[in-house]
Amino acid sequence: MSILNVEHLTHGFGDRAIFNDVSFRLLKGEHIGLIGANGEGKSTFMNIITGKLMPDEGKVEWAKNVRVGYLDQHTVLTPGMTIRQVLASAFDFLYDMEAQMNEICDKMGDATPEELEQYMEDLGTIQDLLTMHDFYMIDAKVEEVARALGLMEIGLDRDVTELSGGQRTKVLLGKLLLEKPDILLLDEPTNYLDAEHIEWLKRYLNEYENAFILISHDIPFLNSVINLIYHMDNQELTRYVGDYDKFQEVYAMKKSQLEAAYNRQQKEIADLKDFVARNKARVSTRNMAMSRQKKLDKMDVIELAAEKPKPEFSFKEGRTTGRIIFETRDLVIGYDEPLSKPLNLSMERGEKVALIGANGIGKTTLLKSILGLIPPLSGEVEQGDYLEIGYFEQEMSGSGDNSCIEEIWQEFPAFTQYEVRSALARCGLTTKHIESRVKVLSGGEQAKVRLCKLMNRATNVLLLDEPTNHLDVDAKDELKRALQEYKGSILMVCHEPEFYDGLATQVWDLSRWTTKI
Repeated sequence: MSILNVEHLTHGFGDRAIFNDVSFRLLKGEHIGLIGANGEGKSTFMNIITGKLMPDEGKVEWAKNVRVGYLDQHTVLTPGMTIRQVLASAFDFLYDMEAQMNEICDKMGDATPEELEQYMEDLGTIQDLLTMHDFYMIDAKVEEVARALGLMEIGLDRDVTELSGGQRTKVLLGKLLLEKPDILLLDEPTNYLDAEHIEWLKRYLNEYENAFILISHDIPFLNSVINLIYHMDNQELTRYVGDYDKFQEVYAMKKSQLEAAYNRQQKEIADLKDFVARNKARVSTRNMAMSRQKKLDKMDVIELAAEKPKPEFSFKEGRTTGRIIFETRDLVIGYDEPLSKPLNLSMERGEKVALIGANGIGKTTLLKSILGLIPPLSGEVEQGDYLEIGYFEQEMSGSGDNSCIEEIWQEFPAFTQYEVRSALARCGLTTKHIESRVKVLSGGEQAKVRLCKLMNRATNVLLLDEPTNHLDVDAKDELKRALQEYKGSILMVCHEPEFYDGLATQVWDLSRWTTKI
């Protein structure tokens, strides 16, 4: 049975087409991975099917009474709400039903026998629905999910505005799982999640009986939970049965077959044109030339898709630093309360360190404390000599109203227009992206703009906070290569072992020093 039907969907932003005549069906129990390069329109597709965006053309039809749960990359939580309130808001529709039930009870006193019969029937239906959805066990349910996602340690009465990126994702995920929707739409759910909770989510999705659509650039995670791939490429959506590895195999084969057919046809076209040119003037061969011209005119010409620009990352290197990059002496990090035991860490020139550990234990706080952006609760950090630090933040700052060109120009006013465009193009952005405002770009494209700023400034130390979030597979591979070649020192927060394996010279597990566990 079809849960969702999308027919002849066409959509674009300005003169940039995203979909052209795309059709899609989602069946009961399908576990779909939606893949494609950054900016191909995966999040836009999710926004269209959830009704947040109206498509230019085409129709989106859901089956009756389907409840959809959507984990969005960019959801904003209401300030002032606690974690408990956000999680309990998953049951708002049940509280509405309870209010409806109370209204019916109030009306019963003055009802006629016929009305009373109807009211009793309605009450029975609502009562059954409330029981079915565990209405009388809401608090226990909230605590069960909060415990599974590690939210109990943070405290359910914490204001959501105080949370880190990973903690916020967990709260939204918890709310979604409590809603028990008929279909889950997950947009990069593993961004900001630590290894332990990615494992938990993997188990949850493997046991999930209903359908879900998952966008993820984390290939091991994707492979472990899906049975179908939809590939978004060149304004089209193509279905492949199996996991990502199977898709790559079939896609490579289709691509080489198409190229072979294209080359054969190009040769045939050249031969026909050559024959027509040599023979159309001669009376004796004019008819043959005309018939070949007709064949040329009727031919369905095979077109190869333009190759996507692949990013080429390289970091400008500054002067050599002193031997010590930084040293901490009994450093205790945190805001109102300590997040760590006293830390005595040191990093030397040329080291590449990966910082790992669960969400909310202070990885970002440690980076900011080393940079001096947050004062330590006690102890001190001493930075080495001649440091030229490049810092990649987890989230984008600013409103995003600038175009990409203006964004780079503000950082590098001496650049010519040509230099700005070249710098952005090297990061894998096309002309249409470069002229767009930053806020209409996808998460991956925004990350590339921020990387562009970092690469064009001479540095000898890089502090990177989750640099792989939102990046597609090609961009991740290229970033890893560029960081391996970088002669300076690197301290980065990362939760993808396949990214830091072979790159990091040391791995520091912050859970050994945190006070949060």
